[in-house]
Amino acid sequence: MDFKKETRMLYRWIARIGNLLLRLLWHLLHVIINLCHFTLGIANALESHLISWGILGRYKSLHVAKLRYLAIVVESEEAYQISNIIELLQWLAAVGIKYVCLYDREGILKKSKDFILEKLDGAILFKEAHENNVLLDQTHMTLEFASFSDGKETMAKAANVLFKKYLKSGATDKIQEEQIFTESQMAEALKTVGSGGPEPDLLLIYGPARCHLGFPAWRLRYTEIVHMGSLKSMKYGLLIKAIYRFTTVRQNYGS
Repeated sequence: MDFKKETRMLYRWIARIGNLLLRLLWHLLHVIINLCHFTLGIANALESHLISWGILGRYKSLHVAKLRYLAIVVESEEAYQISNIIELLQWLAAVGIKYVCLYDREGILKKSKDFILEKLDGAILFKEAHENNVLLDQTHMTLEFASFSDGKETMAKAANVLFKKYLKSGATDKIQEEQIFTESQMAEALKTVGSGGPEPDLLLIYGPARCHLGFPAWRLRYTEIVHMGSLKSMKYGLLIKAIYRFTTVRQNYGS
């Protein structure tokens, strides 16, 4: 009996020591990760300042012609920071970006479009430019405002177009297990209903989430996506770095 009792006590002590070691290992990993993030944050902030001051020469010349369309996705809570949005657009205008799509899920930026346009000298809406056949490579910036509801409405219209074509073809009279629509048919339907602006070359995400937050997926087939962090802590240098990296990367498109 004593031997069994001592064995159980030994197992308990081993288990306690094992749990203690696992906790220490967990806290150690947590500290290491935090130190890495802190160090990376300091390095990014320093690099951003160096870019802003013009010390890093490779960022002085940007081939912005490669960046024809830029999309900016903003988390809904941060979309209320209209002053930051305007400052960000002014930075882009100074760099030479001519077309920008602003997206937030709830449509907050769309509600403030008149105020934003008023603060940007000469900026026009994409819809007006499209209707009046104004070239996108114009002198002033062209803005598109989008939200999650736009994507839902577009998909519903496109599905209706496909359904009408399906009925018109007389396919319902045939015995079929299921109807499969190809990607080209879907693309044609989206084009028919007007799926919004062109596909962005680069999409910048501002906010805690590392996803496109419902930005129309059919416009992101060849889009580079970059997470920029919080809109409150946006930096001119990091914006230039993101654009520079995009313009220097070789893109291969499949057939």
